[in-house]
Amino acid sequence: MKIIGFFLLGLLAGNLLWAQEQGPQTDFTKMYLPVWLEAKAHCLAVADAMPEELYDYRPTPVSKSFAEQMVHIGYTIELLTKRYVLGMKVTPNAPDAATMTKDEIIALVQEGFDYTTEVIYSIEQTQLDETCVMYHSGNTVSRAFAFFYVQDHMTNHRAKANLYLRMNDIDPPEYTW
Repeated sequence: MKIIGFFLLGLLAGNLLWAQEQGPQTDFTKMYLPVWLEAKAHCLAVADAMPEELYDYRPTPVSKSFAEQMVHIGYTIELLTKRYVLGMKVTPNAPDAATMTKDEIIALVQEGFDYTTEVIYSIEQTQLDETCVMYHSGNTVSRAFAFFYVQDHMTNHRAKANLYLRMNDIDPPEYTW
């Protein structure tokens, strides 16, 4: 059974490398990829800038902690990509930030970005042209447009985390886009 699992994992990794060597498949994803990769780098820099001992910092009792902001980002990037860009049925099941280390949280954020990056490389125009209904607004948008929602949601929470850095007298990473 382990051999089959390793084989499938190797096959998936090989397909990902091939897709990345080929580049994104559509004009939209070719345009979108550099923006996404810059957002990834900036978000990971924000996560790294906060010392581990301050990951439980929250500005008010009802606010998410810094760790919870980062876990929310990492977890929902993949969830929203699956739900809106790929049209998959997904049930939320977020990890508990309180039980995770800084390194585990950064790895989760990395995994979320990597998942969506794989989708950017492999999605085809016919999929991007399909529509989906956004859960909170009820708006019907293209799956291509849903990529913007995934990034906007991440940016909203990254900006909050950025403020948490400032509230702890930590200069946030410079925004370079």
